[in-house]
Amino acid sequence: MPHSTIFLVLLGIALLAFYAGQRKIHHLALVSAHKQHSRSVFHGNYVALWTVLPAILILFGWISLSPLLLDYNLSQYLAQYDIQGADRSLTAARVFSFVSGSLDASVASDVELGAVDYINAWQLRYERYVTLLIAASIAVGFMWALRRVSVRFTARHHIERLTQIVMVIASIIAILTTIGIILSLLFETLRFFETVPVSEFLTGLKWSPQMAIRADQAGSSGAFGAVPLFAGTLLITFLAMCVAVPIGVMTAIYLSEYATASVRSIVKPALELLAGIPTVVYGFFAAIVVAPLLRDGGAHLGLAVSSESALAAGLVMGIMIIPFVSSLSDDVIRAVPQTLRDGSSALGATSAETIRQVVLPAALPGIVSAILLAISRAIGETMIVVMAAGVAANLTANPLESVTTITVQIVMLLVGDQEFDSPKTLAAFALGMLLFLVTLTLNVIALYVVRRFREEYE
Repeated sequence: MPHSTIFLVLLGIALLAFYAGQRKIHHLALVSAHKQHSRSVFHGNYVALWTVLPAILILFGWISLSPLLLDYNLSQYLAQYDIQGADRSLTAARVFSFVSGSLDASVASDVELGAVDYINAWQLRYERYVTLLIAASIAVGFMWALRRVSVRFTARHHIERLTQIVMVIASIIAILTTIGIILSLLFETLRFFETVPVSEFLTGLKWSPQMAIRADQAGSSGAFGAVPLFAGTLLITFLAMCVAVPIGVMTAIYLSEYATASVRSIVKPALELLAGIPTVVYGFFAAIVVAPLLRDGGAHLGLAVSSESALAAGLVMGIMIIPFVSSLSDDVIRAVPQTLRDGSSALGATSAETIRQVVLPAALPGIVSAILLAISRAIGETMIVVMAAGVAANLTANPLESVTTITVQIVMLLVGDQEFDSPKTLAAFALGMLLFLVTLTLNVIALYVVRRFREEYE
């Protein structure tokens, strides 16, 4: 049975258990002389949770462990045919592809067909065991929880405690996920630096990660100097910020201080629609409209503008980021207490002076945070750069030429069938770690600015 169907069945059982818990507490409240401690909804939730929660945990455990169990069973089966090493990995991958149906079994060998039947038999056996275990946990959990329902039972306290436990577990999962991401990047980055020196990666001026198959082939040792990628990323981000920050902040000031309610109700949602447009659409716009326009306009002015330029990517990326800056800045400016504006007006300041000398300084921490968030968004953008700025790793500060960024090169390094033991592929993890450190630094700076100015204006 598909896992989605199982979850739907568990949801229906939970609703029935909730209804049974409520019916019982309603009946007990009518015949008991004691006052009911918790509302009926807490009793229903208590019975429903204890009915399906153990079953859900068992199901998640099976989903997590089943690949390991089936892989172990397959290893036991293939051991009798003395299939080892790379052949064993390839055979196992093909067998599981046949089992899932992604490959046609007509191309399978006799050994693979036998393995498919063997794995299907074990999978059916495991699913029967899990189904019986889930059914038993549902029955036991329902009867145990229903027996505890009474007018004096503190169901609300139990539900609140369980809710706190779920929140703690969710927080731990988020923390562990972050740690896992960092460690996965760190280990592969260290493997990369065992082959390529850190100094060459951080200070090298040539990026050509293509590795030759033979040692005597031209270009057999790739160049992994990432400075052209740093320069291209910073150049496009700078151009995007030159567009997004002034327009975004001034738009936020207009919407929060000058626009009427009717204008705001139209302009703000329309502006935020820009944030919902897929980045590939912006990429098409940059490649089809902006880049040819810049090239033709530059030709009339006697400038040599590349068909794929940093300027085209930066302009379109800045347009894409405007909603991030304007929306967050608008919320921050509107959160400034009205008493500050009234006090400034009482002292004879004009509206413009109040905005410049009172409102903006008070909202500065939030505006800075919005700008740093926009910078992080620009640094991590890929599609617009690929379609408008190209993939050439040119070390230049000329926005009219083609450049590339770190994220684009990560995609290029990981496209297609790659071996995760070559410097070419491992370089993607080093670039990813670098991006992580950059965004972490931006967050630290944002926290510092917010705390410093918050102490000044509170």
